[in-house]
Amino acid sequence: MGRPRAFDEDEAVRAAVDLFGGRAYDGVSVDDLVSHLGVHRNSLYKTFGSKRGLYLIALRRHLTDDVRPLLDALAGASDAAAALRLVTTADLRLLLLATIERAPVDKEVASEVKAVLAAVDQAIADALGVPADLAAALTAAALGILLRGNPDNATTALIQHLDPFA
Repeated sequence: MGRPRAFDEDEAVRAAVDLFGGRAYDGVSVDDLVSHLGVHRNSLYKTFGSKRGLYLIALRRHLTDDVRPLLDALAGASDAAAALRLVTTADLRLLLLATIERAPVDKEVASEVKAVLAAVDQAIADALGVPADLAAALTAAALGILLRGNPDNATTALIQHLDPFA
């Protein structure tokens, strides 16, 4: 009988979400994971299989814990400005990095990203009663604002153009 696990798997995955969300997949080494998560290398491999295995679990956790609640919030968006505010204030760091860095080279990541972005588009389309292509454009604008790194000023400027009375 093996020794009991000396770490909380749930806490390790949440810590991995933060680490990958802050530095991206290629910016995180196995040594970084071992020290940041506080697990032994053998435990990491035994529990998650590989760095990629942990990354996929962390990405799915991020989508469940951080992105899916955004979908619920978007259902209550009354206008494009409200939807834009919701998307640009959500913690989407890992989703953005997965979209840019991993999706082009990893089919499994691409599938996860594609599905969640389609769900965001659909939530916006449903909430605002707009066509899917317009909702996708709003999602793209919001994600672009986040990528540019100054969401407060850019969001405010775009919202003023969308709703001059905001």
